[in-house]
Amino acid sequence: MTPSNSSSESLEYQIGALMRDRGIKLVTAESCTGGLIASRITDIPDSSDYFLGGIVAYAYEAKVSLLNVSWETLKKFGAVSRETVLEMARGAREALAADLAISVSGIAGPGGGLPDKPVGTTWFGLVSSHGEWAYLRQFKGDRLQNKTFAADAAFVILGDYLRTGGK
Repeated sequence: MTPSNSSSESLEYQIGALMRDRGIKLVTAESCTGGLIASRITDIPDSSDYFLGGIVAYAYEAKVSLLNVSWETLKKFGAVSRETVLEMARGAREALAADLAISVSGIAGPGGGLPDKPVGTTWFGLVSSHGEWAYLRQFKGDRLQNKTFAADAAFVILGDYLRTGGK
């Protein structure tokens, strides 16, 4: 199965069907993936039934102005952190009045890595009325592979959430 395939077997299709069946409206807040998650969602016909839109906030300034991430959070924890992705998801959910928001921020590479945050370090945030969750993943690829791995992981996270009913 190819994750970005728009067939009925793809994660994107399965997630879309679950959201459509439950009447859930989704938004994305993306940094390192640059809109790849939103692009893959919209590869599915009629995804506007459940996908309201996405916000790509790559720079700190965009995270602050578009997603209401605090400068204090960015200075204290950095863009690639649990705290930042949760604020990103909260901001996107509020901005677009969605039921569910997923966010991602990571170090795609080849540069930008730090000893405590090497290239491939990626955080995801998921926010709904049922709670907030953050997930850390570490990918080992080149820049484009890490972006693809991050988008794939976002769909796995969404699928797990939707299959467990948000618990």
